[in-house]
Amino acid sequence: MSIETTMTSDVVGLTKAAPVSRRGFMSATAAVAAGYTLAAGPVRADIITTDTNGLQAGDTKIKVGSEEMPAYYARPAGNTKAPVIIVAMEIFGLHEYIKDVTRRLAKLGAFAVAPDYYFRKGVDLTKVTDIKDLLAVVNAKPDAELFSDIDATAAWAGSQGGDITKLGIIGFCRGGRIVWEYAAHNGNLKAGVAFYGAPVDPANPLWPKSPLQLAPEMKAPVLGLYGGADTGIPVAQVEQFKAALEQNKKTAEFKIYPDAPHGFHADYRGSYRKDAAEDAWKQAQAWFKKYGVLS
Repeated sequence: MSIETTMTSDVVGLTKAAPVSRRGFMSATAAVAAGYTLAAGPVRADIITTDTNGLQAGDTKIKVGSEEMPAYYARPAGNTKAPVIIVAMEIFGLHEYIKDVTRRLAKLGAFAVAPDYYFRKGVDLTKVTDIKDLLAVVNAKPDAELFSDIDATAAWAGSQGGDITKLGIIGFCRGGRIVWEYAAHNGNLKAGVAFYGAPVDPANPLWPKSPLQLAPEMKAPVLGLYGGADTGIPVAQVEQFKAALEQNKKTAEFKIYPDAPHGFHADYRGSYRKDAAEDAWKQAQAWFKKYGVLS
């Protein structure tokens, strides 16, 4: 199996989730019309929708080198010194769930930005229906380029009036891995929240170190939120990661929701678990407040 199509542990957690009934789900046509991806499976009809009342929100382009990276942002209207929170997306592209999370953060007072850092391949990941086609794009993303893209996103938010002295990052699935990785990269990061980010990577020369290997290099406090029923990320692996961080005297906390599968916060998917998702969101807010990202 090539690196490009390797089934990483986050993807295993998605593809080996418990089967769901099609009842209570949108038709594929309706899901696409609503701006959701199809590669993650059927889209729930009972999704969370956050309005833009009191917000400034929309699509933008961020300069990265000689190119322009698409992104979605949301911020409190009229607030020129809002703290900046980067939203690291799943492998499914910049679709409506990620945009809604961005608006939820803006409602909490943040200038939230979700960059589409896979844009260079020229593929709209929200339109891809086969996981293997997605993996060919996302597994080929070098960590060094990824960090540069997120650095550029933070700088852009600062140029737009955001307060990058209060910089945070939150991520889901592959984006959860990115949170851990970025916390080891950026010494100016105040705090991160990682939803079910894989601690261990498959062998990939483009990803020099996994989060577990980066335990000694963590520079910011990170909250890890995991599902005990995740079929791709075993609880034992999470505990191993926790121990490595403790051994290196790094600030991190973990919460494991015993019955929750991978993707339990993704309210558009059958993996959604309301109680775990709502508690995890409260934990995320408290973490950002504790470390000075949110007030």
